[in-house]
Amino acid sequence: MAQPVATPTPSVREQLRKAQFLEHVNESALHQLSRIVTAVTYDCDAVLFEEGAPRRFMAILASGAVAIEKTVQGRPVRLVTLGAGEALGEGLLLDDSPHGTSARAVQRTDAFVVTAEQVQEMLKEYPALYAALVARAARAISRRLAATDATLVGRGRTLGFTGARMRREHDLLGDREVPDDALYGVQTLRALENFPITGIPLREFPALVEALAAVKEAAALANADLGLLDAAVAEPIVRAAQEIRAGRHHEHFLVDMIQGGAGTSTNMNANEVIANRALELLGKERGDYATVHPNNHVNLSQSTNDVYPTAVKLALHHTIEELRTAERELATAFLAKGAEFSALIKMGRTQLQDAVPMTLGQEFTAFGHTILEDVERLAEVQRLIIEINMGATAIGTGINAPSGYTDAVRQHLTRITRLPLITAPDLVEATMDTGVFVQLSGVLKRCAVKLSKICDDLRLLSSGPRAGLGEINLPPMQPGSSIMPGKVNPVIPEVVNQVCFDVIGSDVAVTLAAAAGQLQLNVFEPLIAFRLLAGIGQLRNACVVLRTRCVVGISANPARMRYFVEHSIGIVTALVPAIGYERATQVAKEALDSGRGVYEVVLEKGLVTRARLDELLNPESMAGAGGARDGKRDAGSGKPEGGSGTRDAGRGMHEKLGGSSSTQ
Repeated sequence: MAQPVATPTPSVREQLRKAQFLEHVNESALHQLSRIVTAVTYDCDAVLFEEGAPRRFMAILASGAVAIEKTVQGRPVRLVTLGAGEALGEGLLLDDSPHGTSARAVQRTDAFVVTAEQVQEMLKEYPALYAALVARAARAISRRLAATDATLVGRGRTLGFTGARMRREHDLLGDREVPDDALYGVQTLRALENFPITGIPLREFPALVEALAAVKEAAALANADLGLLDAAVAEPIVRAAQEIRAGRHHEHFLVDMIQGGAGTSTNMNANEVIANRALELLGKERGDYATVHPNNHVNLSQSTNDVYPTAVKLALHHTIEELRTAERELATAFLAKGAEFSALIKMGRTQLQDAVPMTLGQEFTAFGHTILEDVERLAEVQRLIIEINMGATAIGTGINAPSGYTDAVRQHLTRITRLPLITAPDLVEATMDTGVFVQLSGVLKRCAVKLSKICDDLRLLSSGPRAGLGEINLPPMQPGSSIMPGKVNPVIPEVVNQVCFDVIGSDVAVTLAAAAGQLQLNVFEPLIAFRLLAGIGQLRNACVVLRTRCVVGISANPARMRYFVEHSIGIVTALVPAIGYERATQVAKEALDSGRGVYEVVLEKGLVTRARLDELLNPESMAGAGGARDGKRDAGSGKPEGGSGTRDAGRGMHEKLGGSSSTQ
C-alpha cells in the first residue's frame, strides 16, 4: 500500500542530487523537480504498476529495491532489479502507451513520484527540466531493453545479469564479484563459468525448478518443526520457495543442465536464489548471508545427493502426467478417425505386399489402441518414482539429518506436492541406485518406437499423391520444395519421427550414465535428468502437434482403396477354407499371370458356385471385426469396453471383383 510521507523540500533535493538517474542535472532543474515530486513508501511485495495498465506516474527510487517483471508463457520473469538512484515508469515521459512490464517492491522502498498530470505541467512550466528527464529516460530504457533481450531469450543463449552494481561474495575458493541484480550467488557464478555446455539452463525446465523449491520448502518446515530453524528464518525461506513454485524468479536458475558435481551446482543455484529472495523479504541486502545462509539455513539437514534425485523424480512425475494426457488425446483422435473410416474397405499389407482386406477404420483404431497401451505403461513407472530418499544426505547414512527429520520432510513434501510419496526403506541403496530412471527411459523409448512406426505408416499411406499408395490425405501444412512446384510433404509425421529418433538415442545415454555410477553415488544424474525431462517434453509436444496439425485433418480416398481391393490377388486367402490352399495358390498365380480377376478365374474353373463365391469374397466378411470384436479400449482408461468396430464395408463390391479392366 502506497503511503504519502511528508518530507522537507531541502532533504528531497539532497536525495534527488544523489540519484544516478539525475546525474549531471543542474541545481536549478533539481530545485524545480523537488517542488513537483511526492515522497511515497511502498511495502515489500507491493505492486507499483502492472503490465498492460495505463501509465499514471514515474518514480525515482530513494531506497529499497523494485523488480521489473514481464509475463512470459504465463510466468512472471524478473528482467531487472532497480535500486536507489534509479528510475522506473520513465516511459511516461516518452509516450502514453500502457506499461509493457510490471513493477513489484522486493524490499520496503522509498520513492519520489511524478504523476502523469505533473509531467504535463512540467512540459509547460519547466521545458528544460522535461527535456533533461526525457534524455535520461531514453538512455535508461535503451540499457534496460538490451538486458531484457538477454533475459527473455530461449534456449541457446546464456543469460547474465550485467548491471553496473556488483556485490562481493565469498566461498571456498575465495572472493568474487556477483551482479547485484542476481538472486544467485558465487557458487552459481562459478558453475556458469565452468559449464557452458548445452546453453540450456535450469530455467528451461520449470517443473524441475519448482520441484527444487518444493523440496526446500518442505525441508525448511521440517527443520522448523524440529527446532533447528528459527521461525524468523524459516518463514522467508518458505515464502521464497512458494514464489518460485508460483513461477517467479525462474530467470535466476541459470546453471547448465549438464554439469559436473552430481547436481551440486543445481542445488546451490536453488539455495542461493532462495536465500537472497528471503533476504529481500526481510528487508536485507542480497548477499547478507549472516541473516539467511544458502548452506546453513536453506540447505540445512540436506545434501545434493538427496535433494537433487528427489527433485528430479517430482519433476518427472509432473511431466509424465502431461505426456500421458497428450498421448491419451492423440489416441482419442485416432479412435475418432477409426469410427469415421469404419465403412471404408481397403487392402491390408504385410511386408509391403498385399495381404487381406480390412477397413481403414480398423487401421486407425489400432493406432489409437497401441498408444493407449503406452499411457498405461507410463502410469506404471509413475508409481515407481514416488519413492524418495530425503533424509539420506550424503550417502544414505543420514549424517547431519536429525532424528525425525526424514518422516517430517516427507510429510511436508507430500502435502506440498499432493503426491503419495514414500521414503525408500534402504536409503543407502536409494542414493546410489538409478534403476527407476533406466526403466522410465525404456518406457519412453517404447513410446517413441511405436509413435515413429505410426508416423511411418501415415507417410506411406499418404504417399503420392499420384504415384504412391494415396489411400489417405494428410492436411497440407506448407509448400514442400524450393524447386518442385506444387509439392507438399508430410512434414508433421517427419518432425515427429525425428523427435522419436532423439528419444531413442537418449535411452542409450541414460543407460550408459546409469551404468557408470560408482560406489555410493551416481555422479551422472544431471545427464539422466536432462535427457529424460527433455525427451518427455519433446514427446508431449510431438503428440500435440501430430494430433492438432495432422490426425484431426486426415481424409480418406475410398475410390483409391476400393480399386486396390478389386485388383488385388490377396482376396484369394478367403477361398482357402472352401477350395484348399493348393487350389487357391493356383488361382492366385493364374490371376496374376493373366491379369484377370480372382472372381473370374474361380468361376471359370467351377471351383464353387457363384452364390458361394459371392459370400466368400464379400469385402465386409473378409474384413471381419478384427481387434474390435473383443471391444474397444476406452480412451480415458485404456481398458476394453463393448462395441463393434465395423459397419457395412461396401455391399455389392464383390460384383466388381471379377473384372480386370476397371479403372480408378
